[in-house]
Amino acid sequence: MAHLFCLSLFAAINASAAEGPGPLNPEDFRPADPAKARIGQLLFYDKILSGNRNIACGTCHHHDHAGADGVSLGIGEGGVGVGPERTAGKGAERIVKRIPRNAPALWNLGHRSVGVLFYDGRLSESDLYGNGFNSPAEEWLPHGLETIVAAQALFPLVAQFEMAGNPKENEIAGAVHDRIDAAWPILARRVRTIPGYAAQFVDAFETVEKPEDVSIVEIANAIGAFVVSEWQSFDSPYDAWQSGTAPLPQDAERGRVLFFGAAGCVGCHSGPLFTDHSFHALGLPAFGPGRTRLFDPYARDVGRMGESDVLEDAYRFRTPSLRNVALTAPYGHNGAWPTMEAMIRQHLDPAAARASWTPETANLPAAPWLAPTDFVTRQDAREMARQAASVDIVPLALSDDEIADLVAFLHALTGKTARSRPLGRPDTVPSGLPVD
Repeated sequence: MAHLFCLSLFAAINASAAEGPGPLNPEDFRPADPAKARIGQLLFYDKILSGNRNIACGTCHHHDHAGADGVSLGIGEGGVGVGPERTAGKGAERIVKRIPRNAPALWNLGHRSVGVLFYDGRLSESDLYGNGFNSPAEEWLPHGLETIVAAQALFPLVAQFEMAGNPKENEIAGAVHDRIDAAWPILARRVRTIPGYAAQFVDAFETVEKPEDVSIVEIANAIGAFVVSEWQSFDSPYDAWQSGTAPLPQDAERGRVLFFGAAGCVGCHSGPLFTDHSFHALGLPAFGPGRTRLFDPYARDVGRMGESDVLEDAYRFRTPSLRNVALTAPYGHNGAWPTMEAMIRQHLDPAAARASWTPETANLPAAPWLAPTDFVTRQDAREMARQAASVDIVPLALSDDEIADLVAFLHALTGKTARSRPLGRPDTVPSGLPVD
């Protein structure tokens, strides 16, 4: 998962904050029907939902990689394999662009406090369009989506370089070219005509009396139920400390005091999920294709400004949760840093960290035909100056020992059962397509 360990920009932390956020409880999460979640587990790993039937949600959010993929910028549609071993494909099937941002892990997205998703916040709970969400689909997002997690599941399906494929390759990519919502009925038809899915939907959904009733809404709600239930995690050593059942190791305890005190990390990583759900500019090293807008002249990523069109939002990205952060390297919205220590040092002195970063630091699966553009944005001195100037962090000096203590505390946020999920990866899926 991409992670931004944000040092505080705010006033001194009060005494209550120094004790940390309140505990997580099952009641804090949105409900998830087990029967729907079981369908969602299969769909999550079924390549039937991709344009060319060659990639699934689980390819980039795999159980073996704690719900992420272990690389800086992922290999989407056209690639082969999983995680750091995934290759960029060959010949006509090879990828034509890297995924612009690091694959975020899915931990605790079903928590009721989560009302905005994606690094730039382009999906949020809202009544703006009458369907419950402000999203890239605007008024064309279907009604009936039960959670923001279900709504989020729809967008990778219609993203060219993630799952849809390139124009003229398949009917999904062609439909997306017409309008974003044109592809979803085609995908729903693919699913409901598979007997193994049809029967399960009829049993699990009150809205489905016969297979023909299955729409993209039921598909998204099934995936949402799976994500909400599958990736809950609040049984870490920190949770045990908070409940009074076990002390933290000495180094983690020192790190906890720093985190909620002098280091000011809680200024951005607050609440039970260790995120303020807001947006901050960290001055991370720039590389990759970026999530460009139609009028951007070259590869760059302006972050929140791409959604808000507010200049002050330039280069700001959403604060991620830190739960299970130790399992989800590399870190940053583009996976710039391979270790938690390196990411902490980015926060302590953004300018120095940015200056010391080299392209070899990024974990980019080999794609020689993309090499000329992987770091092209770094050649634009004016763009680099704009990004370097847009930093929300006040530098802070910490010793190597203090940094090590912070790392120890972050390890204490790893759930005991994080590697053992309720459903996990299925061996097979109803479509009969191979499971990554």
